[in-house]
Amino acid sequence: MRNFRLLCFFASALAAAFLATACAGNPNALWQIVHNSCEPAARGADVPQKCVDVDAAQGYAVLKDINGIAQYLLIPTKRIGGIESPELLSADSPNYWRAAWESRRFVTAKLGEQLPRDELSLAINSTSGRSQNQLHIHIDCLAPDVVDALREQGPKIGTQWSVFPTPLRGHAYRIRRIDDATLDSVDPFKLLAADVAREGGKMADQTLLLTGTTTPEGKPAFFLLNDHVRRAEGDFASSEELQDHSCAIARKH
Repeated sequence: MRNFRLLCFFASALAAAFLATACAGNPNALWQIVHNSCEPAARGADVPQKCVDVDAAQGYAVLKDINGIAQYLLIPTKRIGGIESPELLSADSPNYWRAAWESRRFVTAKLGEQLPRDELSLAINSTSGRSQNQLHIHIDCLAPDVVDALREQGPKIGTQWSVFPTPLRGHAYRIRRIDDATLDSVDPFKLLAADVAREGGKMADQTLLLTGTTTPEGKPAFFLLNDHVRRAEGDFASSEELQDHSCAIARKH
């Protein structure tokens, strides 16, 4: 058993080293990993399987990130640049957010405990706030101070955009509640895009973070947070900043 554990440890270390090497200075690394390894391996090709899940029908793969103890990335198996990509708004585009939320099971499995829905989160960064040019949604724990802030303000947050009353990580976010327990009828990309178009903004400058909550009636729901690039203020719209890749909140249970 000890030898088996050592073998698993070294295998995990090698996989992490591979990912770190691949991603360093290569903005196409995630696409190459999914396209050259994860997807072919899922079809039975004789190549290493570096992903923990590949769903060919829905068109995505889930990869353990090298950063954090339980951070995973949901990555489309087709070439999609990021939040700015117009194909995300097409009627037949998969709801990657719903798939990413369902994939939070990998985070809880890694941690060895079931966290409340308001302690887990999904994030996507703007084009200015990311290092990879393949769409990827970060799946990880929410930072404890952000959890506390959302719990405090939660009862006041409605289903229309409002400015969050306090800065989060020094940045101004707006927030709205989504009353759909599973995101079956709501795609956050499309929800945001409609508002950005009305406001004359650009999707490329946007960042989104989704986390679980409950409605005032106690039904499962979500909070959606949004920020946009403000270069003069040093804000590159990376809502990943609201996550905690050390999952400190799990140690509070």
